[in-house]
Amino acid sequence: MSIEAPVGIVLVSHSRAVATAVAALAQGLTGSATIAPVAPAGGTQDGGLGTSSELISTAAAAVNRGEGVAILVDLGSAVLTVKTLLAEGDELPDNTRLVDAPFVEGAVAAVVTASAGGDLDAVVAAASEAYQYRKV
Repeated sequence: MSIEAPVGIVLVSHSRAVATAVAALAQGLTGSATIAPVAPAGGTQDGGLGTSSELISTAAAAVNRGEGVAILVDLGSAVLTVKTLLAEGDELPDNTRLVDAPFVEGAVAAVVTASAGGDLDAVVAAASEAYQYRKV
């Protein structure tokens, strides 16, 4: 399961503050000496609420180490923005995947798994399995 370079993680939220806070939380909970590259892509270019394809593309390029990029999103239009970028084919690094996962729990699972050396399939699976976490 160990790879040379970690999978990159992009966290897309409609809010810059939320994306940044979830990134910090996930990185803080890794318990690993090596932390996978994580980039928040929150809000719009001018700091407002919404999503920005430019911020998402820039974040994906920043975390890409050649082993793939997992993108987690918070709400509907963020999904549509990432799907559009994936469909265009040249806006995101090769081997980029949109992950169907809860935003906070999925982000933590993705960053922990990537930091432990998991490949893109393992990162996507760990994040997706976060839907099954029970709190009560």
